[in-house]
Amino acid sequence: MDFPIQSLAVVGAGAMGSGIAALFAAKGLEVVLIDPVPGALERAAGVIDRQLGVYAPEAIAETRRRIRMDPGLEAACACDLVIEAIPEKLELKRDTFARLDTLCKPETIFATNTSGLSINAIAQAVTRRDRFVGTHFFTPADVIPLVEVVRNDDTSAETVERVMATLRFGGKRPVLVNRDIPGFIANRIQHALAREAISLLEQGIASAEDIDEVVKWSLGIRLALSGPLEQRDMNGIDVHHAIASYLYADLENRTTPSALLTEKVTSGQLGAKTGQGFYAWPPERREQVLRDKSAALGELVAWLNTRQAQ
Repeated sequence: MDFPIQSLAVVGAGAMGSGIAALFAAKGLEVVLIDPVPGALERAAGVIDRQLGVYAPEAIAETRRRIRMDPGLEAACACDLVIEAIPEKLELKRDTFARLDTLCKPETIFATNTSGLSINAIAQAVTRRDRFVGTHFFTPADVIPLVEVVRNDDTSAETVERVMATLRFGGKRPVLVNRDIPGFIANRIQHALAREAISLLEQGIASAEDIDEVVKWSLGIRLALSGPLEQRDMNGIDVHHAIASYLYADLENRTTPSALLTEKVTSGQLGAKTGQGFYAWPPERREQVLRDKSAALGELVAWLNTRQAQ
């Protein structure tokens, strides 16, 4: 496959960076995965093997050969595109890009993978703001098709076109976010849903299991085939307006995290990574869920792509 770029650097070898590296390497691109944290690259190799074992077990060895591991940012200096996937800390991202700006060739494009930090704020660290863009991947990055491509105020049309073409060659479905707003599109919608779900749990309206059951087996199934605006058209905008007229006033609209959410964080109940959140997460369950979810998502994506092609 002829890519719009010839070489890619991924900075940050966590779950997201490892997934991005595996995705493009599996498509035939030479990738360097960079992380200075001791042990990070070794852990990334295990994550990559696990993910490839789910959707491309026959290609593990070949794909791994295309991924070079390196602890130093200097390894990115000759790459056409650098995707940063380090922790969500503004100053850390800005410091990393400031260093990359001095190391990389002038024509290198920079992309930051962030769930909602300001692309403009991060781009202030570089001189090539016209060649800087946000690329919001979703976990697992090598399975979920969508990537939000977010402009900063100076991003050139050429940069957008080249990044979106690269993502398409990698099998992604990029969408363009024309303006840098907090949370972009997906996280604004996701947090609105989560805010209401947590509120229902906090009020004792239903258990966590039943709230999730409602979403998975009604909204979730439907949303895979029809987005919320298309669904309004299908149901009738007048019907939605009538329901909105009495329901909006009763929906959760707080502007700060709920007491339940704050309590979970304060007590260290951070979810699967600590063993307890809204659910109990023994280590074996976490690993099994990650494996099963990646496999099921891969099957669902393949089915949706086949359906759309018909």
